[in-house]
Amino acid sequence: MPEVKQRISIGFHGQALAARVSPEQLATLRTALESGAQGWHELEAEDGTIVLDLAKVVFVQVDAGDQRVGFGA
Repeated sequence: MPEVKQRISIGFHGQALAARVSPEQLATLRTALESGAQGWHELEAEDGTIVLDLAKVVFVQVDAGDQRVGFGA
């Protein structure tokens, strides 16, 4: 079964970057932010590698549910 990617948005001052990442990559990013780490952080996303300056990150939004298109219950 393929690994489930989580949709996240990483906010900076005045803009946001959307990405799909593995739960492990999200956990690593959250740990770095919560520990107050400074400098650059590499995040492996579905579309490639994102390199973030941790000091510039204002928020990380994690989408809670599945995105569905169409009709259904």
